[in-house]
Amino acid sequence: MPNINEMLTPENCALVLIDFQPAMYQGVQSHDRLAVMHNVQALARAARVFGLPTVLTTVAKDSFSGPFMEEVTDLFPGLDIIDRTSINSWLDPNFREAIKATGRKKIILAGLWTCACVSFPTFDMLEEGYEIYVPTDACGDTSTEAHERAVARLEQAGAVPMTALQTVFELQQDWARGETYDGVMDILYRHSPYGIQVHFSKWALGPDASEAGSAAA
Repeated sequence: MPNINEMLTPENCALVLIDFQPAMYQGVQSHDRLAVMHNVQALARAARVFGLPTVLTTVAKDSFSGPFMEEVTDLFPGLDIIDRTSINSWLDPNFREAIKATGRKKIILAGLWTCACVSFPTFDMLEEGYEIYVPTDACGDTSTEAHERAVARLEQAGAVPMTALQTVFELQQDWARGETYDGVMDILYRHSPYGIQVHFSKWALGPDASEAGSAAA
C-alpha cells in the first residue's frame, strides 16, 4: 500500500506512459481527447524538467495501433519505446526490465485505456511492491462509466489517483526552486488554462504581468 503521506519528489519516482497511440485514442469517449493529449504532454514535460526515469510502451504498433504520439516521443530522443503484444504491459519481459532499471518504487502511470492497459499492470506492480500513482485525467476509456469503474477498482487495489497538474506541482513544491521554475511555467503556458490567463495578462497589463502573477502564486 502506498504511503500517501510521502510526497512525490524528483528523486523517488519514475514515469510510465502506456499506449498513447492513434487507434487507442479513437476509442476514448470518457474525456475530451484533446484534454488527455494536453495532460499526458504535461506529464512527459515534467519528467524531462525534473529528470525522472521514463518508460514508454506501445501495443501492436506496426500491425494495428500505430506509433506513440510524437508530441511525447520527441521529448525523449534516443529512448527505446517498448512494443508489446500483451494487453498487460507487466507480462512483457522488456517492460519489466525497464521498470526495474528505473530504480524507483513510486511509479506515476498513465495510459489508454484505463480499464485494461492502466489497470492490469497496476494490479501486478502493486503485488510486486511498487507504489502506483495514476493521473486519471491523463487516461481515458471507452465510456465515462468504464473509466470511473476502473479508477474505483484501482483505488480499491491501493493505487493513488491524481491529476496531471497535481503531479507537476507536487514535484515542484516551491516556486523558489529556480532550476525547474521556467520548465514548470512552460508546462502551464502550453497545457493549462493558466496559460490563457498569462497571455491575456500580458496583452492587458504589459509583459511584466506574468512575473507579478507568478510572485503572487
